Amino acid sequence: MSLFKQLLIAICVFLLVAFGGSFLVGLESSRGQYVDQLRSHAQDAATALGLSLTPNIDDPAMVELMVSSIFDSGYFASIRVVDLSTGKVMVERSGARVGHQAPDWFAALIGLDPAAADAIVSRGWEQAARVEVVSHPMFAIGKLWQGALGSLVWLLICGVLSATLGAWLLRRQLKPLDYMVEQSHAIARREFLSLPDLPRTPELRRVVQAMNQMVEKLKALFQEQAERSEKLRADAYQDSLTGLANRRYFDMQLHNRLSSEDRAGPGYLVLLRINDLAGLNQRLGGQRTDQLLKAVGERLQDLGSESGRLPARSRGGEFALLAPGLMREEAEQLAQRLDAALANLAATGIGDRTPLAHIGLAAFHPGDAAQTVLGLADEALSQAVGQTGRAWVCLEHSRIASRGDERHAWHARLDRALREGRFQAFYQPVVDAADGRRLLHYKVLSRLVDEQGETVPAGRFLPWLERFGWSARLDLLMLDLTLAQMGGHSQPLALNLSGATLREPAALERIFERLRAHPALGPRLILELDEAQLPEQQVLETLTRRLRELGFSLSLQHFGGRFSMIGNLARLGLAYLKIDGSYLRAIDQESDKRLFIEAIQRAAHSIDLPLIAERVETEGEWRVLQEMGIQGVQGQLFGEPAPWR
Repeated sequence: MSLFKQLLIAICVFLLVAFGGSFLVGLESSRGQYVDQLRSHAQDAATALGLSLTPNIDDPAMVELMVSSIFDSGYFASIRVVDLSTGKVMVERSGARVGHQAPDWFAALIGLDPAAADAIVSRGWEQAARVEVVSHPMFAIGKLWQGALGSLVWLLICGVLSATLGAWLLRRQLKPLDYMVEQSHAIARREFLSLPDLPRTPELRRVVQAMNQMVEKLKALFQEQAERSEKLRADAYQDSLTGLANRRYFDMQLHNRLSSEDRAGPGYLVLLRINDLAGLNQRLGGQRTDQLLKAVGERLQDLGSESGRLPARSRGGEFALLAPGLMREEAEQLAQRLDAALANLAATGIGDRTPLAHIGLAAFHPGDAAQTVLGLADEALSQAVGQTGRAWVCLEHSRIASRGDERHAWHARLDRALREGRFQAFYQPVVDAADGRRLLHYKVLSRLVDEQGETVPAGRFLPWLERFGWSARLDLLMLDLTLAQMGGHSQPLALNLSGATLREPAALERIFERLRAHPALGPRLILELDEAQLPEQQVLETLTRRLRELGFSLSLQHFGGRFSMIGNLARLGLAYLKIDGSYLRAIDQESDKRLFIEAIQRAAHSIDLPLIAERVETEGEWRVLQEMGIQGVQGQLFGEPAPWR
């Protein structure tokens, strides 16, 4: 039983005992008074009747008249006149009519007996008769019954008011305890909440202060781990001068893009090389040259601010921009904007010549070799250096020219597929890293079924869906397929939601409507968001709260590139965190990658957040992840994506 109920019951019992005792004391006092009144009433009636009968004792008619008159004017059980000389009853009246009756059980409980009295009637100096009067107690019992009813009503009114007021006061005073329970539940959900308004009760104030101190300590420990991990990531994958990604991180992401069929598909690689960096360094000095490099990095950062684009500094005066999902026309527009930004930079006086740099663009497609794409970009850069008129050249593979570049064909194809529901769900197992056999859940992946019945990987059509603004339509379709499919088995599933769905309130409400209609599936369906498509923190917290109210969980996938946001994860209560596979490739051979993943593991462990490694492809990578204590693994080593069997 809760403390609130115990205190409320204690208050009610106390009130009942207090009012019950008061009632009994008052009832007993009233009973004693009525006993005295009954005796006095009987004695007064007997004395008055005796005096009235003295002159008329020898007149039987007058005696009877006077007895009847006294009997009818009061509450008497009986009145008798007895002749003392013979012992016979001269006159007797009994069986009085009494109002204000009380229940028999109350009369028996009170136990109020009739009160008797007598008086002598004289004839001169001789005692002629005796008057015997018995007062009827039911009148007193009726009054006591009315008093008892009034006391009971007052008791009930006071009890209800006291219980209501006591419940309100108790609930208000014990509200900090409810918040402390929420704090403990929030810690279990990997959230850190503090009670800002301390209670006035000294005992509760001390408890709440201790709880707040513990929460703040846990939050500080987690933040410290997060900052340490972010520093390791910056040292390993960030250029110290410009703040862009370094060459190593760029190569990791390029390999990851080219080897994954479910990530963003075709795109362009942009290489930028500042002309004669050594000469600039001699003419401008080291400080101004560094300022120039930072300015170029800022221009690239501005152009690469869109989701999925990655600006990086390779070495010296060489920069790169990975831009998936671009068409040829958009890539050329990007090159023109970058060329104009560099020209403006040179005009400001930071650079001392025009063109300040040359640009080479190369198209890529999933499945291409990284060296082939880099070689094509180098060739484009060389052609840009050798030509006059413009400072950029764009090259592409001859095989990337058919349907992938036909905007209208993809528009009609995808629109028809969405209307007809020609998408199929593929499933890839996510297993426990400790043994590689125990299933954690299945990852749901989308495939487009073309006119020939073949399946098209998501990496080929997702960029077009994003370009046409149809990502939310695919999310709704895949959610319907998943919810319908889950009715036939008991396995847990994880389904990705796009950032476009989160940005469209109408689409998000349709998602909630479908989830609200299937509350029983909440423990088995986990929704995932891509790190690169996360909304603002406030929107994300609102989303997690609404999903939690419906019984569903949220998690992040492809995590690692925005590690600085891990400090905000403590307020989300995520189900798990999936680490991007680019940070895990060849982790058994590169020890510094292991240091970074260990830092993430420590930060996640401090808030009890499970980690799952994506795209684990080799036994060596798996063994290292096992040693590090990663909870789950996903990749071709443990199962290819396939239809449900």
